[in-house]
Amino acid sequence: MKTPIRALLSGAAALALLIIITGVATADKLTWLMEVIPVLIVVPLLIVSAKRYPLTPLLYGLIFCHAVILIVGGMYTYARVPIGFEVQAWLNLDRNPYDKLGHFFQGLVPALAAREILQRGAYVRGRKMLAFVVCSVALAISAFYELIEWWAALALGQGAEDFLGTQGDPWDTQSDMFSALLGALTTVLVLAPWHNRQLKRLLSPR
Repeated sequence: MKTPIRALLSGAAALALLIIITGVATADKLTWLMEVIPVLIVVPLLIVSAKRYPLTPLLYGLIFCHAVILIVGGMYTYARVPIGFEVQAWLNLDRNPYDKLGHFFQGLVPALAAREILQRGAYVRGRKMLAFVVCSVALAISAFYELIEWWAALALGQGAEDFLGTQGDPWDTQSDMFSALLGALTTVLVLAPWHNRQLKRLLSPR
């Protein structure tokens, strides 16, 4: 499997264009910036490391999807994303659920990345132990992000409400982490066979 440099650069260009458009259009530049910072950090790292340590197309594709979710959430703030209101009305929910999609991917993508690194380095033996470690890594990242939200709330005071996106839910932190757990479980229970096939092609002699 060849390193998808051209596809990676095309995806990075599409994300850069989306960042520019949303950065100009958003009314809350600070919240937008806080949401897109992970994209601004991760995408250049992926480009730099693509030749030395290429990832599977599945992981690259899901990272792209996660980046789009973050950028769109930053533009509107998660509590005001239009498609979230449509889902809210369709499912008769009490709040806009778009942020839960973001946290689902916050579990899905780190879990897949951890799985890829652990398998390629043969750091963990056994499928059950691999699944446990992968889910633990995803939950650790989710918990650390909740700490970041807490620190942002302390630093910004009331101005952090749009970044937090709690929408008055006292159990928002717990439901965020549960969404991340569901994403991690999707990785180990649903995506694992597909991921294994791509890893085998990626690591096969060329």
